[in-house]
Amino acid sequence: MVRPEIISRNIALLDVADVADVADAFTVSEFCARHRISVQLFYKNRKQMPRTFKVGTRVLISKEAAAAWRREREMAANAPSDAKK
Repeated sequence: MVRPEIISRNIALLDVADVADVADAFTVSEFCARHRISVQLFYKNRKQMPRTFKVGTRVLISKEAAAAWRREREMAANAPSDAKK
């Protein structure tokens, strides 16, 4: 028989999205999922992607690098193009 205190205990589990919101760095997979791009696209266009750093064998992207990358992409998208002339 299960003890009553075990049945009534509420265990707060963090959702993956909640963990990513409070994280200071993202894995490549987390970064790609948050920005709706594939991991293959990330590595194919490596020079256009945010700066990364390694911790052991893990490749991580800081929150700041991800924010800077988004700003750069937004500025590039809004920049006037000389090709339209």
